[in-house]
Amino acid sequence: MKLSLDNTVMQGKKLGLRGWCMNTSRGTVTGQLEGEPSKVDEMKYWLSNIGSKNSRIDKAEFRNEKEISAYSFTDFTVRH
Repeated sequence: MKLSLDNTVMQGKKLGLRGWCMNTSRGTVTGQLEGEPSKVDEMKYWLSNIGSKNSRIDKAEFRNEKEISAYSFTDFTVRH
């Protein structure tokens, strides 16, 4: 089942984050976040505990975290 990622994008933009999210063929969601560390932490909490409407959160994994000196993205979007 593909989930609408509209709420995820709205939350990312509300927090001033940059990056992307997308549904996978495994029925999961993947993505990349860039932004102020405190805002990234807020988004991680939201993804782990609240999520989009009608989503079911079994677990959330965050990997490959690192500090960056410049942003790679200009906005927060959905990839297909």
